[in-house]
Amino acid sequence: MPNVLTTADTYAQLNAEAKKEDLGTDLVVQTPYGDSGKTTFFIAAEADWDRHKHDIIGQQLKIMKRINNTPVAVEAVITSSGVVVGPFLTELAGFAELTPYKGGWCGNEMTPDVLTADQRTRARELVRRMGEGLRKRGYRGFFEVDVLVDLDTDDVWLGELNPRISGASAITNVTAGAYADVPLFLFHLLEYLDVEFDLDVDEINERWEELSGADEWSQMVIKETADITEYITHSPLTGQYYLDQFGTLTYKRAALDWHPLQNGNEVFFLRIYGAGEYRWKGADLGVLVTKNPLQTKAGGPNALSIRAKHFIDSVRAMYAGVPVAAEDPSPALGGPGAKGD
Repeated sequence: MPNVLTTADTYAQLNAEAKKEDLGTDLVVQTPYGDSGKTTFFIAAEADWDRHKHDIIGQQLKIMKRINNTPVAVEAVITSSGVVVGPFLTELAGFAELTPYKGGWCGNEMTPDVLTADQRTRARELVRRMGEGLRKRGYRGFFEVDVLVDLDTDDVWLGELNPRISGASAITNVTAGAYADVPLFLFHLLEYLDVEFDLDVDEINERWEELSGADEWSQMVIKETADITEYITHSPLTGQYYLDQFGTLTYKRAALDWHPLQNGNEVFFLRIYGAGEYRWKGADLGVLVTKNPLQTKAGGPNALSIRAKHFIDSVRAMYAGVPVAAEDPSPALGGPGAKGD
C-alpha cells in the first residue's frame, strides 16, 4: 500500500508526514508488534488522533492511505526450485461479533469468486516477486501475504508480509489443489529437512490456478468481545457439530479433523479456552470451520451472513463462567488479620 514509515507526536505532524507521500487525510496507522488489529488505528479526524495518541506517540509508525478494499490472504512457499503460490482467500476483519479490534483479522473464506482471473494473475505475480526477493536474502519455506484489492480503482496492492505459517494455513491445506498435488505445507517440510528435489514450479502454479475455484471453505476465529474477566465453568467440546431440524447447533462427535464436513449445515469447532481456564476481552475462544461462505453482500460490503451470526451466537451460548473477584485488600491496621491478632 502507499505508505510512509515515520514518527509523529501531534495530529498536525501526522498529516504533514502523510502529505509528503500524497496519502490524503483518511489514514490507517500501524505501530509494530501488533496482533489481529490491536495496533491498527483508523484516523480521519483529530478526534480519532486524540482517542489513540497514547498508543501512537513515541512509536515507529507505518502511515497508509485508507482505501475501499477487499482484503485477501495468500500463502506461498519458497523452495529451491522457485516460489509455489497457494490459493487466495478473502479475509474476515473487524467484525464486532467476532473481535473487539476494529482492524482485527478474524477468519478467512475461500469461494470461486474471491478474485477475478485478471486480479488473481496480478496478485500471484506480486506474491511470486515478493518470494523471490525473500529467497535472495536467504529465506526459505512458508510465508503469508495480505493483498488488498482497491474496489474503486481495481489496483492490487501488497498489504502485509508474515514470514511464517499463518492463521490461513488451516484452509490453504484442505483445497482441491492440495489434494491434486501435495499440501502446500509439505513443500515447507521438504525445505526444512533439506530434501533434494526438482519441481516445475510454473506447472504447479498453473494447475493450482485452474483449481482455484473448485472449493468452498470458511473459518472464523471467535474472540471474547464483552468487557469481562471470568473463570470458565462450561464450554463447548472440540469436534463436529450440525444444525438439527430446529436450527440448533448440536454436538455430533469428537473430532480433530474438519475434512469430513459435507455441507454448510455441519461445522468443526476447535476449542481454545475451556472449562477451568479464563476468558477476557480479546481472548480467543475457538475456531469454527465450515464449507459455507460466511460473508454476504446483501447487508452491505463484506457483511456477515445470517447463518454465520447464528453459528457465533450458538457457540457463545455454550460458554458460561463466573466473574473473577477483585483481589482482597490488605488487612487494615488493627483489624482482623493485622499483626498481633
